[in-house]
Amino acid sequence: MKVSGGKPIYGATVGILMLEARFPRIPGDMGHAATWPFPVHYKIVRSASPDRVVRQGASGLLDTFIAAAQELAADGVDGITTNCGFLALFQKELASAVPVPVATSSLMQVAAVNSLLAPGRRAGVLTISLSALTAKHLECAGVPAGTPLGTTEGGREFTRAILGDEPELDVEAARRDNVEAALAMQAAHPELGAIVLECTNMTPYAADIRAATGLPTFSIESFVTWFQSGLAPRRHPPPVGYPFRSG
Repeated sequence: MKVSGGKPIYGATVGILMLEARFPRIPGDMGHAATWPFPVHYKIVRSASPDRVVRQGASGLLDTFIAAAQELAADGVDGITTNCGFLALFQKELASAVPVPVATSSLMQVAAVNSLLAPGRRAGVLTISLSALTAKHLECAGVPAGTPLGTTEGGREFTRAILGDEPELDVEAARRDNVEAALAMQAAHPELGAIVLECTNMTPYAADIRAATGLPTFSIESFVTWFQSGLAPRRHPPPVGYPFRSG
């Protein structure tokens, strides 16, 4: 058997563009490598702080993200994602700048999730900052107009600690913020049929949100796992006796 080369890294099909942050990344967080059942390749985008990307609209960072994405592609990854849902703003530009598929934001799942639901039901988005989430973010991710929105903004811990890039996180308080925000969105929108978590740091609480609301809950983990399955489909062993012979 012969194999072909041509790139420096193999086996890490997904490259992740990471914000430059110091807040704790617990299991389930996109930036915790043990979250993934497959190898990933990280690249930190210097000067891209949580506050700058979320609250300042990633102002002045497009060229920096493009350069980092091009480095990931040159390293040998087969697809690229990011660790902030607000980077949907750069979806078109990043996809145009590299030769591999790009999936910038968990928000890109909303339209697909809607197609799974019964008539009259729709997905809602839970975001880390409703005040910073603009119509442009939603448009770039293909989120339908009028999609229900909820937020952890104003809670005890989660939004403050993550966007403030604090070195400590009260995990239980963050969990309560996420669950309570999801329940508030559900109470305000009785037509809610599913929840999509915008923020990649919300994934550790997805199971708690699902349990509390009873609604299917989709996250960056569900999105990137689907994404990776197309980049590297599983090879299944042939059935016993294959190929079949007659006579």
